[in-house]
Amino acid sequence: MKNKIIEYCIKKKGATKEYPFGFDPIVIKVAGKMFALIFEDKGQNPYINLKCDPLIADNLREQHDYVSPGYHMNKKHWNTITIGSTLLESDVFAMIDHSYDLVVQKLPKRLKASLSEMK
Repeated sequence: MKNKIIEYCIKKKGATKEYPFGFDPIVIKVAGKMFALIFEDKGQNPYINLKCDPLIADNLREQHDYVSPGYHMNKKHWNTITIGSTLLESDVFAMIDHSYDLVVQKLPKRLKASLSEMK
């Protein structure tokens, strides 16, 4: 599922895949701003950090064992999602969409306009 997640992220308008911290994590950005960090811990399930509205973040953490406060991130605004067997791909994609949308909403108008012009 990790490869599908990476592909889904980089298909977003303006998304880039970078390695600013070395080989791990893979950082996905839009207009230079992170919206996903994908980790592959050896011996464990991979996990992904995603930006999240604080109210939604708390709700997701209460509802799902695989969602926890963001690993090495601002715990109020980021969640860590452990990629495992009980996790639906569609749920991960919805969380990625939410993270991407939050970052794009904060971009200056000219950058948002350039994203909307992309195919």
